[in-house]
Amino acid sequence: MKKYAFVLMGNYDPARDKAEFTHGESLTRICTVRSFAQAEQTVEALWKEGFGAVEVCGAFGPDRARRLAELTQHQVAIGYVTHDPALDGLFSAFFGD
Repeated sequence: MKKYAFVLMGNYDPARDKAEFTHGESLTRICTVRSFAQAEQTVEALWKEGFGAVEVCGAFGPDRARRLAELTQHQVAIGYVTHDPALDGLFSAFFGD
């Protein structure tokens, strides 16, 4: 089974704010975390469960995504969400930066 996860960081309750979907031989899990330290624990657990790819939200950025890849000894494909820099103003207004 191919296992993919998406990790969102924010003001969530990780025990409650989660979802999982299966379709054929694919499993997708959405996890939430409140901090980068919690994200490290979550990604390590996903790796041990056999997840092959993890996408993280834009709050992580390239440096933290790289650290997560190192945590998994580069055995898990770690990606992070990004956007067109021309939309920075809209993102800042929405997220309150």
